Amino acid sequence: MTNRKALPVPSFVSGICFSYHSSQKKMRVRELSPSDGNGSSTNGDEPLPQDADYSNVLSLSDELETSILARFPRSQHWKLCFLNKRFLALARSGEIYKIRRELRFKEPSVFMLVSGESNWWGMEWPFMSSKKLPPIQSDYNFEFGDKESFCAGSHLLVSGKEIDGAVIWRFNSIKNEWRKGPSMINPRCLFASATCSAIAFVAGGLDAGTYTQVLDSAEKYNSESRCWEPLPRMNKKRKFCSGCFMDNKFYVLGGQDEHGKDLTCGEFFDGKANSWNLIPDMWKDIVSQSPPLLAVVNNELYTLDASSNELKVYVKGTNTWKTLGVVPVRADAQGGWGVAFKSLGDELLVIGAPSVSHTVHALSMYTCCPDPDDEKLRWRQIGCGSIQLNHFIRNCAVMGT
Repeated sequence: MTNRKALPVPSFVSGICFSYHSSQKKMRVRELSPSDGNGSSTNGDEPLPQDADYSNVLSLSDELETSILARFPRSQHWKLCFLNKRFLALARSGEIYKIRRELRFKEPSVFMLVSGESNWWGMEWPFMSSKKLPPIQSDYNFEFGDKESFCAGSHLLVSGKEIDGAVIWRFNSIKNEWRKGPSMINPRCLFASATCSAIAFVAGGLDAGTYTQVLDSAEKYNSESRCWEPLPRMNKKRKFCSGCFMDNKFYVLGGQDEHGKDLTCGEFFDGKANSWNLIPDMWKDIVSQSPPLLAVVNNELYTLDASSNELKVYVKGTNTWKTLGVVPVRADAQGGWGVAFKSLGDELLVIGAPSVSHTVHALSMYTCCPDPDDEKLRWRQIGCGSIQLNHFIRNCAVMGT
């Protein structure tokens, strides 16, 4: 049988304070006397609390209550923790986020680590402000070494290397805390990654133990079970590659093989067939010093060509790329390094140094709703809050829950 109860929300109405007590079936009603401006009452006789019967107040089932709370803006979920212990446990359990995924609610968050900062920064939809994440309690090697980042569910995962070896630090956005682990089955760096809801995929890269062995292995992380599972090996060993999730498949593009040769092929993992399929020349005629800058919007694949500073869309039927226009950040300044290019719901997101000035070092963020059939791009600049951050992006990941 479903447990039913009234919503335990304290409120103030017309000078009356209603406070909820979970151990009683009475509600305290106390009239607040006027204040003299110094916080003290002008009435010498303090009114006594009176018990009122609220048995006729409309009550909600736990299931309906949770469903309603799941529809709250995600940026406001922290307030639930101050209502009562049940809401605190509910917010931390992840049940709300599981319902949001089932309802396909998407209010993305952007997490980034910029040059000159030791702390990660986060921005939640609708991006009116930014916040500094708690520091990662790691060592000097991890803080100043190379890192990769990706998201799964409500987890931000940052892969790097400490003095004792390869490690993953996991930020839980619900609890606002960092925890170490779990480590990959095959720890790696310079690998491809992609996210689909609560699942993150990784493939290829360099073995984190030797930093010389190029990998063809792949695995996936489940944020609900906090476990890694192995996947079949790719057709090609590759490092400096990038990944994306499109057509319900995990794609890996570009990179270099074990001989240092640039790869123009791509391949995708089909979860239903549990196998990899090679796509020859999928990355042909695109030159980049950095791993490919990829993003999928509305199931269409886009790339930021750092050599020309142009946005291109992949034409699936012809296995070619079509140029749509120029982006408003300078991806060509560092050969693609230091620029973030991500999907943000039904928009593209680019972060970096603005193209309008060669001297401005402040970070700029732009979004665009691309149309493969429309070569006129309409970029919209979004604010970064009141902070001024360096434009060189070391790591960036988007959480879509």
